[in-house]
Amino acid sequence: MTEWTTPEALDLGAYIRPGDAVMSGQACGEPTALIEALIAQRHGLGGVSLFTGSSFSGLLKPEHADAIRFLSMGALGSLRGLAAKGVLGVVPCHVGQIGAMVKRGEIACDVAFIQVAPADAQGNHSMGLIADYVGALVDSARVVIAEVNPRVPRTFGERTIPTAEIDVAVAVERDPVMVPPLRASETDNAIAGFVADYIADGAILQVGIGAVPDAIMQLIADRRDLGIHSGMIGDSAVDLIERGVVTNATHGAWRGVSVTGALIGTERLYRFAHENPAVLMCGSATTHSEAVLSALPGLVSINSAIEVDLTGQVNAEAAGGAYLGGTGGQVDYVRGASRSPGGRSIIALPATARGLSRIVSRLAGPVTTARSEVDVVVTEYGAAELRGRDLAARARAMIAIAHPDLRTGLEAEAAELFARGY
Repeated sequence: MTEWTTPEALDLGAYIRPGDAVMSGQACGEPTALIEALIAQRHGLGGVSLFTGSSFSGLLKPEHADAIRFLSMGALGSLRGLAAKGVLGVVPCHVGQIGAMVKRGEIACDVAFIQVAPADAQGNHSMGLIADYVGALVDSARVVIAEVNPRVPRTFGERTIPTAEIDVAVAVERDPVMVPPLRASETDNAIAGFVADYIADGAILQVGIGAVPDAIMQLIADRRDLGIHSGMIGDSAVDLIERGVVTNATHGAWRGVSVTGALIGTERLYRFAHENPAVLMCGSATTHSEAVLSALPGLVSINSAIEVDLTGQVNAEAAGGAYLGGTGGQVDYVRGASRSPGGRSIIALPATARGLSRIVSRLAGPVTTARSEVDVVVTEYGAAELRGRDLAARARAMIAIAHPDLRTGLEAEAAELFARGY
């Protein structure tokens, strides 16, 4: 029997036991009223942990670690502030792994915090803005606490959540988290121009959010019959769908439908997705499965990095002693696109940051994506195609897309590699 309450009357101590592991929906699907209650009541809960994939609400602060142990797959969004203070436990895993890890108990989930749209006439709730691992939380948690918000769009998805599967429903009415588009710089536009060259008519796209992905989407408005199969989409996808550029005509089992696990944007995106059968919210078993992705024809994946070494190893996590990113879904899509018939996998990044080269002879952080998986690396100076090249040839290609003022230094650092060939 579902218990209904309000944020003001919600007593988490009635449902959360000391030592419980709480898992929350992430990004724009973060149930902010529940997170606020957890923060306000944290000292009376006997010590709990909170796992969330990302957070853009700004609610979670380092000082809240006095009673909450924070966990995530990376320092994405405002979680970067927790990592900077040393209070974020990073669990190395890919987005595509989280749901299965939860179901196997490798990532504990005693209590699930989720955000849903109001139920339909059949008593089923739409997951709204986030699907990725939410289904696994509902299936695995001892207690499911759902924020039911009429401002969350009712989206179509692989599954719904019957009210009967919700133990505590918290009625709220507030705007969900929004992530506005970023303005592209001259460098961003230059990178986007080189990436766009790899996107042909009929390609199926995986893109993230940010200035470069948005710039890419603007540059491919002259393409035809593009598709979208992506872990997340933002406002820029709406433009291409409304213009008829994205038709998903080549999208196999999802012909005519854009597939995603997360809507990360503003009210414009949310209104577009509301009750729109052209957008399908799917779990990570669909959005990030290598078997699914590798079977899609012409899949082009576009991901970012903090730095890439001369042989193609990618660090998308840490730099300068700070944890800045995460594993996310990069490896899932790099592998899937590289194995897709006619597919391409692209790592895009500026050549420098704060005067330092992001094309390096040795990574300063962990290897997020192995060089054996990397296909194309793009900066504002061009594209380095690495697939099928030996290590020395890769190094020469990478140096060619580094900042011109820094190439001589990289050549000197690569001299030993050139001499021995590996």
